[in-house]
Amino acid sequence: MKKLLAILIAVAAFVGAGLFWLSGNIDGLIKSAITDYGSAMTQARVSVGAVKVDPANGKGMIGYLQIGNPQGFKTAYALKVGRIDVDIDIASIASDVIHIRRIAIVAADVIYEKGDTMTNFDAIQKNIANYLGPTNNKSGGTKLIVDELTIRDTHAQASATFMNGKTVGLPLPAITLKNLGKAKGGITPGELGQEVTGALKAKLAGAFSFDRLIKSTGQALEKAGSAIKGLFK
Repeated sequence: MKKLLAILIAVAAFVGAGLFWLSGNIDGLIKSAITDYGSAMTQARVSVGAVKVDPANGKGMIGYLQIGNPQGFKTAYALKVGRIDVDIDIASIASDVIHIRRIAIVAADVIYEKGDTMTNFDAIQKNIANYLGPTNNKSGGTKLIVDELTIRDTHAQASATFMNGKTVGLPLPAITLKNLGKAKGGITPGELGQEVTGALKAKLAGAFSFDRLIKSTGQALEKAGSAIKGLFK
């Protein structure tokens, strides 16, 4: 009985020490996960300026997040945001499924670019899907449940190959996603990225038409050409 008690105390001490270390290093772990895992998934440079999460209550922020574009696109980035507010159930950090109560992305800067064959958001989604692979749902690893994720007050721009990196502004309605991963008992960070990218892409596609842009640009160039020709008549 004494040996069993000693073992239980040792295990409790080990778990306690592990949780203490984890809570003290949570900022660095989150930052590394976003930059390393995010860059590998999207095949674009993902950078984070700072992560600050209070280990006592799980509330905090991710500062200066930027997701670049995959190769072949001319604009500087796909998404840039100064601050993302998060609320994590700190008790779930050491479990297989991390519970995130809220993610709020406010005043992000999004550039929606049409390349030769697809948009930058299509390319990012494709890269994430390739990274996850067909058997991802059966694999292990930490998963997430997000009660609510909001994206609002977004400054959105659109661009196309022939615009050489120049952009035009467009309105983007607010996005609210709820209970992400709840029905499946959790989703991987990659699947969460797919959900967010897909929601952004749907709103961008609904707010802007590249076909209309190309058509209007062609008409403007045609009028300009006719006017120039008229000067020499």
